[in-house]
Amino acid sequence: MMRVMVGVCGSIAAYKAPELVRQLQQQGIDVSVTMTRSAMRFVSPLTFAALTGRTVYTSLWQPAGERTHDHTAEFSIDHVIAGQDLDALVIAPATANILAKLANGIANDFLTAMYLATRAKVLIAPAMNVNMWNHPATQTNVNILIDRGVRFIEPETGYLACGMTGGGRLASAEKILHCVLTLADERSDFSEETILITAGGTREPIDPVRFLGNRSSGKMGHALAEEAIARGAKVILVTTSTLPVPAGCEVIPVGTAEQMSAAVLDHLPACTMVIKAAAVADYRVAAPSPSKLRRSGPLTLDLLPTEDIVARAVKERRNGTLVIAFAAETEDIEANARMKLRRKGADAIVANDISAPGIGFESDHNGGLFITEESTVSLPESSKREMARRILDEIRNLRMGTFSGLVRG
Repeated sequence: MMRVMVGVCGSIAAYKAPELVRQLQQQGIDVSVTMTRSAMRFVSPLTFAALTGRTVYTSLWQPAGERTHDHTAEFSIDHVIAGQDLDALVIAPATANILAKLANGIANDFLTAMYLATRAKVLIAPAMNVNMWNHPATQTNVNILIDRGVRFIEPETGYLACGMTGGGRLASAEKILHCVLTLADERSDFSEETILITAGGTREPIDPVRFLGNRSSGKMGHALAEEAIARGAKVILVTTSTLPVPAGCEVIPVGTAEQMSAAVLDHLPACTMVIKAAAVADYRVAAPSPSKLRRSGPLTLDLLPTEDIVARAVKERRNGTLVIAFAAETEDIEANARMKLRRKGADAIVANDISAPGIGFESDHNGGLFITEESTVSLPESSKREMARRILDEIRNLRMGTFSGLVRG
C-alpha cells in the first residue's frame, strides 16, 4: 500500500484539501496529514483526523497524548519517524512562504522539518495570488526545488479569491491525484534495471600539466544517476567529474577515454542498460610528453582516434541491454544525431543543441530531442534533473515498446 503525507498550508485553497485526502483514500492510499499553523485558520485539524483516523501533525512539540501511535516516551522525534516510511509527501496547497522555506532549508515547523528528514518523493501544488506566483523570488525558489528533484503541479488559471484573474489557483483534486498515482508508478519502474551511466568530459594528457578536454561538467550524467536511483535502479556511475556522488550508487572515477572505455566494458555484462552521457574525446595524443613541454615556438601534436565506446558497447552487450547515446550538436541537430544513432547502432540518442544560450555544457539547464528509429520526442528546456526524468520516461517507453510519436517544439 502506498503511504502519503499531505501537507496543508495557510491558503484559502486549504478548504479543498479534505477532498484531496478523500480521493487519495478511495484509491487505497494510506494517508496522513500535517498542517501549518496558518492552515488551521482555514480548516480544523479535526476534519482531517475524522477522515484519516490518524494523528494530524500540527507542531514539532505535539504532546504524546495527542498521538494515535504508541510511544512510551513523553517526547518523540515525530517529524523524522513520520517521514521514514513515506512513499510521497504531497504539499497542497503550497504557499509562497512554504516554497521559500523549503528552498532555503528553513525547518521551523513540522512540515518543513519533515521535508528535510524524508527520502520520499515530494509533489507540490502551489496556490497563491498570480503576482506572488510570478514574482522572481517565488520562481527562483521553484527552480531550486525542481533542481533537487521536487515535482510541481502548475497552478491553474482562473478567478482567484483575491478578485484577480490569472495563474495561481490550486490544481484540481483529480489532477493532483493523477500525479500522485504517476509517482506511485515511478517508485520502482526501474527496480529491475542495472544502469551504467557515464558522465563528464574526458581529459587526454599532452604532458603532466596540459590535456585535451571539453566543457562537459558531468551535471547531466549525475542528474540521470540521481533520478535512476530514485526510481529503484541499481546504478554504476563512471564519471570524470568531481561533483558530489549521488547516494546509493557505485562510482568509478576515470580520467581518459581509454579508462572510461575499460570501465564500461568491464561492467557491461552486469548491466541491463547503458546511458552514455559523457563527452568523450574523439582524439588522444599519440605520445604524451613525460615532462612538461616548454614554450619554444610552434607545436605539432600527433593525434590518434579514441575508441567509439557506444559502438563497442552495442557490439558486446548481452541480449536485452539497451544502449542510449548522447550527441552534442551545433547545427542540423536532428539530422546529425540521427546519422550518429544509425552509425553507432544505439537504441536511442539524446541530442543537445549546445549552441543555444543557457543550456548544455556547464549549465544547470538542458533541452533537446530523444530520438529513436521510430520517433523524435522534444525535451523542452528544463533543469537537468527534470530532463533526466523525461529521458528516463522515454527510455521506459522504449523498454515497453511504446513511443510518444513525432513531437516538435
